[in-house]
Amino acid sequence: MFIYESDRTAKDIGGGMKREIVAHSDKSMTVKIYFEEGAVGPIHSHEHEQTSFVLSGIFDFTIDGVTKRVKAGDAMFKASNVPHGCTCVEKGVLLDTFTPCRDDYL
Repeated sequence: MFIYESDRTAKDIGGGMKREIVAHSDKSMTVKIYFEEGAVGPIHSHEHEQTSFVLSGIFDFTIDGVTKRVKAGDAMFKASNVPHGCTCVEKGVLLDTFTPCRDDYL
């Protein structure tokens, strides 16, 4: 299956963030999250395993109570039900992969 960027749109999810579903199946999902400077992804957890790759920008990420600064090229893994969140320090984009699929995003 081919999925072209021109066929996708980003949905405004508020708070200076937009979400674009790149691709998904029952078993996994890839999503781009666009952040404006200062946008906050509040601390939360979910059953899905999640890998986040920083495409651009700078973020302060908190995973299981530990906060570190990350930038383009860095990645984070969040195990199932581990609390995590971030603050965007410099406008940027994250590429998130979830397993299983985030049905609540569809």
